[in-house]
Amino acid sequence: MSRDLDKLNHEIIAYITIDKDRVQNGNPLILIAKNIEEQKQLSLEIARTIKADVVELSNGDYMVVR
Repeated sequence: MSRDLDKLNHEIIAYITIDKDRVQNGNPLILIAKNIEEQKQLSLEIARTIKADVVELSNGDYMVVR
């Protein structure tokens, strides 16, 4: 079963990290949380508000995508 890549159109809405060194300028919105608990909570609240998904990256950061 092949995927039709033209139909996959995801946008990164927000990037949430606790590591200030990972912050870059530009899109998407980048938030620096105080701790891991705040990082998770911010990710979930943003995703619920805009009906998006949360992806946890292997480096511990979160992306909100839709």
